[in-house]
This record gives sequence, C-alpha cells and structure tokens, in this order.
Amino acid sequence: MQQLTSQALEQMINPKTQTSILVIGGAEDKIHGREILQTFFSRAGGENAQLAIIPSASREPSIQGERYQKIFENMGAKTLKVFDIRERHHCEDPQWHDYLEDCTGVFMTGGDQLRLYSLLADTPLMEKIRVAARAGKIALAGTSAGAAVMSHHMIAGGGSGESPNRSLVDMATGLDILPDLIVDQHFHNRNRFSRLISAIAAHPDKMGIGIDEDTCAMFEGEGRVRVIGKGTVTIIDAKDLSYTNVAQAGATDPLSLFNLRVNILCHGDSYNMRTHTAFPAAASL
Repeated sequence: MQQLTSQALEQMINPKTQTSILVIGGAEDKIHGREILQTFFSRAGGENAQLAIIPSASREPSIQGERYQKIFENMGAKTLKVFDIRERHHCEDPQWHDYLEDCTGVFMTGGDQLRLYSLLADTPLMEKIRVAARAGKIALAGTSAGAAVMSHHMIAGGGSGESPNRSLVDMATGLDILPDLIVDQHFHNRNRFSRLISAIAAHPDKMGIGIDEDTCAMFEGEGRVRVIGKGTVTIIDAKDLSYTNVAQAGATDPLSLFNLRVNILCHGDSYNMRTHTAFPAAASL
C-alpha cells in the first residue's frame, strides 16, 4: 500500500477547518443519557457510521475497546473496528489503513497520554487521522488521555492545589491535532486550574482549555468551540497578557501573569477562538 506523506495529505485536504473534534474531560456518562457519546456517534454518521476505536492509551486496551464497542453498537453502529495497537509497528497493518479510507469517526479512549503518543506519533496512520479530522472529513473524539494528546504542547502530568509555578506541570509533545491549544482534563474535579495556568505561562501563544469530567469541548469549525455536558470548560486566553515573570522565576517560585483572560462556559455556551469572544447558550456564533 502506498503511503502518503504528511505534506501530500495536507495538499489533498484543507487543514484549516476543525469540524466535529470532541475533546472530552473524562468520566463521560456511559450508562444513562450518554449525551456526549451520542453526539460523537451522530456527528460520525449515526447508524451509517464506520467507527474506529483506539484504546491504546489504556493498560487494558482489550477491556476498554470492548467497552466502547458495546456502547456504540447499542446506539446502532453497524460497522466498527477496535484498532488494537500495542506496538508502533502495529500502525503499519494494512487492515487499519484500508478501514480508514471509508471511516467516518475515530474515538481515542483514556489511559496514559504518553503511552498513546509513543504508539501513534509520526506514523502514517496517525497522520491520516489528524489531517482528516482537522479537515472535517471525520469526527474525532478523545477522552481523558485521548483529550490531552490533542495538543502539540501536551500536559503529561503534574501537581495541583498550589500557586502557579513552573514545577507544577510536566510538558511533552502531543499529536498536534489542535496545535493552538493546551488541553487539561478532569479539570475542576482534580483542581488543575493552577496547572493549566502554569502551562500557559510557558506557552502564552497557546490557549488553555480545561475540561471537567462528563463535559466536552466540541470544535465545530472556523475557530468555534461549543460546550456539551454537566460541567464546565475553562478557557484561559493569554492574548492580552502584558507581563509574566516566568523567565526569571525559579522552578517552584509563584508566577505572575497580568491581564490574563479567563472564561468559564457551561452546557450550550460557545467561544470563538478567532475573535476571542464568548457567547451564552441562547446566542449564536
């Protein structure tokens, strides 16, 4: 099978739109209303969807894969495969590449984002998924670790419950699906506000997105993000940042950040990343 380079893929598909990328804060409802999972299923084509589940972030990928497989089959999915990728060379399997040709939705489960990155990064399989998702050709969802890995500058770990400081967050490279963002998950549930601020202090050209459990930031294209779920999405926007002491501060010294803009959005609210404007649920972008 001929493998296309990333540049060739970018030329085939306009990468500037970001349609139906669902970034989920983890612990999404899997039993009752399943609103977030149902939204992904619908965006991927509903009963006509051809879905792929990637449980590689988990230490028990077969269990995770089977769990989501049953959920989507109960929703009516007729065509679904679990990409059981446990070693990097598994990404070369022709069956996965062939399946992606007509795939309409990819779901990445939770686990360890560093594990997920190490298995998928810089593989032709991941390049196909990344480019297709950014072009709106497929619906892509990631929960917990699958959400964190969406960034280019990825939060790999860190602490909580302290003032913002450089030692509070461990950064790594992510899968670069949403390169303008830094994503943190289980956000208010695990008191990660200072952690995300610490990450933005080091990368003020990025926008911070902190997503609570059972909550989703859904990117619908043209820089628009809409909130679904029971919690909130916190957007930390450093566009007007006028001063930070991050360059002079020691690893554990508290950080100063002036004119940092914070928006907290709940179900139905939205944000335009291009105009840096928030809208209530009743308003339209």
